[in-house]
Amino acid sequence: MRKWLLLAAAILLEVTATLSLRGALDHPALYVLVAVGYVGSFTVLALVLRAGLALGVAYGIWGASGVALTAILAALFFGDPLTGVMGIGIALVIGGVLCVELGAQSAGSARAARSHDEGAPS
Repeated sequence: MRKWLLLAAAILLEVTATLSLRGALDHPALYVLVAVGYVGSFTVLALVLRAGLALGVAYGIWGASGVALTAILAALFFGDPLTGVMGIGIALVIGGVLCVELGAQSAGSARAARSHDEGAPS
């Protein structure tokens, strides 16, 4: 559970930094939040990996969630376009990340079964 909370924190830090980057165009003081957000995000992402989440899964969820949340929040905060085609793209990205997660779980189950079988007496 800890690794998932850390991953959520890394995502929120990255999205905050990215949105702040846009806001910093008009309010340069926000560049501090950009730097803190990105450094914090990568630091927490490293903690996620240390907690045992696979790199492909962690990075996939982090990246896809960041893209989806940034697009949605940029539309809300800055009036950026959010079209139906963009919505389909976001759904495809989320679907792709779910496939990676399911594949990782399946690989982990197969690995555990092989370990169990190798340790069983003949």
